[in-house]
Amino acid sequence: MAAVPLIALLGGGALSLLLRPPSSLEQPIAFNHKVHVGDNKIPCLYCHANARRSTVAGIPSVQRCMGCHKITAAEKPEVKMLHAYWERKEPIPWAKVTWMPDFVYFAHWPHVRAGLDCQTCHGPVETMERMQQVTALTMDTCVACHRARDVSIDCVVCHR
Repeated sequence: MAAVPLIALLGGGALSLLLRPPSSLEQPIAFNHKVHVGDNKIPCLYCHANARRSTVAGIPSVQRCMGCHKITAAEKPEVKMLHAYWERKEPIPWAKVTWMPDFVYFAHWPHVRAGLDCQTCHGPVETMERMQQVTALTMDTCVACHRARDVSIDCVVCHR
């Protein structure tokens, strides 16, 4: 019950800072976006293929990762961990990094189809050894982006 007065005092913006995950979470495998996206130039949509047609971008399956890592870098410790998940037929229990409140409706597909680069919202992932949320995904940020691109700012676009 003490949370209700706290919510009233903090307001929505400050509350979202309290509820979102920390910027640097421990992951079960130290996946390096800099190596994959930056150094090897693997497009985001190769691994996050659901972003083209879904609300969520999705986390790549172990099978998708193994498509390359059956051979590539197979002796590296992190890739050996990947192989262990593959052999156990288990998904990797990744910790969610990017967060939006439950009352916000967001779909990746219209943003991808509009030609927005993933970095617009997710920051320079090609430079990140560890993924982190670098852009405040707040109403102000989204409305400013919609206005700059002459996209609807009608409430029902994001709040359903």
